[in-house]
Amino acid sequence: MTRGDTRYPLAAMGLALLASAVGLAQAPPRAPAAAKPASPKPATDIPRTPDGKPDFSGIWQSLSGADYGLEPHPATKEGPPGAGVVEGNTIPYTTGALDQRAKNAARATADPRLKCFTLGTPRGIYYAEPFQIFQRPRDLTLLFEFGHPVRTINTNATEHPDGHIDFWLGDSRGHWEGDTLVVDVTDFNGETWLDRVGDFNSDELHLVEHWSFVNRDTIRYRATFNDPKVYTRPWTLDVLLYRRLEPNVQIIENYCSTLDYDRYYPYPATSKLTGK
Repeated sequence: MTRGDTRYPLAAMGLALLASAVGLAQAPPRAPAAAKPASPKPATDIPRTPDGKPDFSGIWQSLSGADYGLEPHPATKEGPPGAGVVEGNTIPYTTGALDQRAKNAARATADPRLKCFTLGTPRGIYYAEPFQIFQRPRDLTLLFEFGHPVRTINTNATEHPDGHIDFWLGDSRGHWEGDTLVVDVTDFNGETWLDRVGDFNSDELHLVEHWSFVNRDTIRYRATFNDPKVYTRPWTLDVLLYRRLEPNVQIIENYCSTLDYDRYYPYPATSKLTGK
């Protein structure tokens, strides 16, 4: 090869380019860069109060069947099967509390519901009868159909009362975190059950609820239980509440404790009492 003769260097360069092209063709394709998850958009199509807070006013009801058993359970003569509403499926009872639940289940007639007692918190939320929410800037009032008890969730920055007070529904103090209502509940009396199969808590329960809209007619309700007397660790249940939309829907008095006396009314006495 003479100076100025470029045939061989050009040929070598061509071979190099060809090899490079073959190598690129055989190399596995690069995975596309992962897209960053989109930030959740603020809910827009939900009812709001004049001050911009989500407005939970309305009549609501759970279709979860959780009152028949919070954990996954088969069908029985007393109720339908259910997939459960407990995160992780199992309530983390202490050994002693697990024994107590078994005793409760064995004597289901001891369910406070059958005595027409107040269902308590949070059982009244996922019970099979509706409840109504009335909302103001300083509080939310919950009126339950079963037994007609009234629960107040204070949202005016007030604190729990001093000492321990035994309330059937607990003492509820709420605040807003964005569009989620977070409610701190204490001061239980330990006399209620959580469902029909004997799940329970003690008077030392500390409950934290999260209420948020899924859409304008659906609320996601999450409740986290912390009760060292009964559970080995905190645990959470998760249910959906649906707005009742029937034109004539209303909360109807269900004072089941009065049913035994219905035959005596209206007064004056009927023929069943007087024989006339």
